[in-house]
Amino acid sequence: MPDFPTLAKLAEDLESGRTTSRKLVEACIARIADPSGEGQRAFIHVDKDAALTTADAMDALRKVKAAPSRYAGIPISIKDLFDIKGQTTRAGSRALDDSDPAEHDAAAVARLRKAGFVLIGRTNMTEFAYSGIGINPHYGTPKGAWNRAEGHVPGGSSSGAAVSVLDGMAHGALGTDTGGSCRIPAAYNGIVGYKPTQRRVPLDGAVPLSFSLDSIGPLARSVSCCAILDAVLANEPVKPLKPRPVKGMRLAVPTTIALDDLDAEVSETFERVLKTLADHGAIIERSEMSEFHDIGPMNAKGGFAASESYAWHRYLIAAKGDVYDPRVFVRIMRGEAQSAADYIDLLNERRSLIARVNARIAPYDALVLPTTANTPPKIADLADDKAFTTQNLRALRNCTLINMIDGCAISLPAHRAGDVPVGLMLAGAGGSDRRIFELAAGMEAVIRV
Repeated sequence: MPDFPTLAKLAEDLESGRTTSRKLVEACIARIADPSGEGQRAFIHVDKDAALTTADAMDALRKVKAAPSRYAGIPISIKDLFDIKGQTTRAGSRALDDSDPAEHDAAAVARLRKAGFVLIGRTNMTEFAYSGIGINPHYGTPKGAWNRAEGHVPGGSSSGAAVSVLDGMAHGALGTDTGGSCRIPAAYNGIVGYKPTQRRVPLDGAVPLSFSLDSIGPLARSVSCCAILDAVLANEPVKPLKPRPVKGMRLAVPTTIALDDLDAEVSETFERVLKTLADHGAIIERSEMSEFHDIGPMNAKGGFAASESYAWHRYLIAAKGDVYDPRVFVRIMRGEAQSAADYIDLLNERRSLIARVNARIAPYDALVLPTTANTPPKIADLADDKAFTTQNLRALRNCTLINMIDGCAISLPAHRAGDVPVGLMLAGAGGSDRRIFELAAGMEAVIRV
């Protein structure tokens, strides 16, 4: 794969005149259209004319020193979960085909547009964001980074988002993360994915999976790229990211659940990274997190995702349930059996969980754990529903721990060149976003050596 530039490098090239927004957009469109690539499966809709018009506008503004930000003119992709004014939001489904076009941009989309980013198109995703694997029976499944001749899953639910960045069809991507949907595809494709503290970015204008757990975050090529996009999405000033020295970092490795049943490549890569960090002076402590045992029982009836998605989908299912992906349909329908008392219990149990975990992890700078228990499975191996369910749960497990504690987390590529992609996750309590970015930026340069 080509080594595509970071957002900072693109901003420098635009400012210096070494490139133009139109050139960047044309190159992205050409990659999407390449019949030998994954563009036809990674994108549900490409907004070619509007993207080129916006690119020309940003180039003109830059010439008169009026660009809305340093990053104006850089093309990014938008997950099909978000409203874009004048477009139909399908959420990777056929059930919303006849929905009216959106009257307004989603809040996150509006913030990216305000900064001058060019919306190149809508990316494919797991239907209604309900899986960590990324398979879509309606629009096809883009092949992930690993061993494309065989065809391995891209990770989900932000599948097309990750592949768009990986293949240079966009230079950043807007995704969502309810139980890992930014971090899993980032891990499977060797890029960076970020799940912010939920309250940082408004959910308005995005089709919900679970309004208790949904977070809106970026996928990009570096920690700094994700930090830039996160600041824009949170409506904060973009500040230079100062990496923290690895020496002296206080890191906790949760031994409860997070290290169970790891693929050999995941375990080997994770242990190598821990040794590397320790050799650079990080203080690493393996710590039992008994609170994590509570999460499985909390989700035994489907948890927040099933109850809250069923509440949103019940009327649509009554009208068009036959066109849903059966694997998504069955998970949503688990919410039908949950009572109001079940849901109230969930709310109370989660509040207790968050308080207890935050107290336990307070002495540390961050938790560090594998992003996923598995490496990217072959698409063909998941035709069987039992195999799909097993691998989906293994993909989601570690990431879900962080959504359930209302935390923030980043997935960094941890594998060496030529090896199967493996993600390293750094996570912290809600509100520790800047610290997580600084720690991740400090680690980024050393963990793949």
